[in-house]
Amino acid sequence: MTRTHAPVSPPVTLTIAGSDSGGGAGIQADLKTIEAHDAFGTSAITATTAQNTTGVADINVLPTDHIAAQYDAVVDDFAVGAIKTGMLATTAVIETVTDCLAEFDGPVVVDPVMVAATGDRLLSEDAEAAYEGLFDHATLVTPNADEAELLTDRTVDSVDAAEAAGRDIVKLGADAALVKGGHIDGESVVDTLVIDESVTDATHTEGFSHPRVDTDATHGSGCTLSSAIAARLAHEETLTEAVAGGVAFMERAVRYGVDVGEGPGSVHHLVEMRERADREATTAAVERIVARLVETNVEPLVPAGGMNIVGATRYAESAAEVVGVDGRLSQTRTGIRHNAGVRSGVGSDLAHQLLAAREAFPTLRFAATCRLDDAVEQALDTLDGVAVRGSAASATDVVATALDDADAAPTAIIDAGGADRQPAVIVVAPTAATLRKRLVGLHEALITE
Repeated sequence: MTRTHAPVSPPVTLTIAGSDSGGGAGIQADLKTIEAHDAFGTSAITATTAQNTTGVADINVLPTDHIAAQYDAVVDDFAVGAIKTGMLATTAVIETVTDCLAEFDGPVVVDPVMVAATGDRLLSEDAEAAYEGLFDHATLVTPNADEAELLTDRTVDSVDAAEAAGRDIVKLGADAALVKGGHIDGESVVDTLVIDESVTDATHTEGFSHPRVDTDATHGSGCTLSSAIAARLAHEETLTEAVAGGVAFMERAVRYGVDVGEGPGSVHHLVEMRERADREATTAAVERIVARLVETNVEPLVPAGGMNIVGATRYAESAAEVVGVDGRLSQTRTGIRHNAGVRSGVGSDLAHQLLAAREAFPTLRFAATCRLDDAVEQALDTLDGVAVRGSAASATDVVATALDDADAAPTAIIDAGGADRQPAVIVVAPTAATLRKRLVGLHEALITE
């Protein structure tokens, strides 16, 4: 028996860029990012590079007639919803791409790739001026601070300077400019969006701020952000929506980067897909913890208000990405039981406390609340690590203060409680198996006193 064909029709995004043999940037990054945003990626390759995480060894620019032929092949067959450009390398390539885009009436994101993250130059110096013609077709230009300096001949070392550079780029013909703040000093990264008055009633400026991630592993970040924005524009998001979503995506992609190669690693282009895929396994892991605790009947550990158990996906950034017991584990006449199932987004204090612990030690993924009394606190000495104590009014601040001076991930965090929460011991672990072992070990220590 044959089955009925059930195709899907995602929007099409075209990337016009160079190839990165190391896989972290260029066409490779673009196509992975486009797919991660539920769009169909097509490509026109402008150059091949011999590069890896340590540098660029060689560049081979493709003939411009072949680049144009790739473009024509795509737009003749596909309903392209948005286009992004990356590494264009030479004046001739930029002019060829400018000619190709003359008849395209959809959104175009221009990432003016000039220098690789390793410092290797990816654009000939005489090609910088050629970008002005391409900007006439640009919905958005996405330079980093260094590229903005080259394009505008001004120093870009602050948010105000980034806004001024963005206005200059808009005057060169682009509808909008997003000057990225990763190369500007500061605890926070501020990406500055300037939208021309032809798009809105007046020239509009908006900043997108997020904490800086302490890493040099940003290979492919520019390609990935511009591709994310282009894919979102292909989904018919507004420019501001697409930029906001792309910036939020990039923060996670940088924090949970891929540690590969001898140099700084790559950003994680598929991070949100991996997070969603990880929820099922995390749910199963929490269910196994619950089953073992019920089987062992760890009643001496259960607080009066019930025991919370949560697990975070490897890439969790919010409580919606933390799986927990809906209803807690409670004492009954026949032992401990949970009142409901295990699901994501239960929104308990423990979910937020685990996320706070992951800020300091991202390997921590599972946690449970136990009652706090002298016996339990003494039993903590039997665990394979140290317990730390926090003091603060809010649940998350308790964790932050407890971990302020910690050199390694603890096994437990002691929370003395507050006006709206009970005192508790928060047992934490990097794996579900380790959390099960620690909780069962605590229970055994208590019943053998």
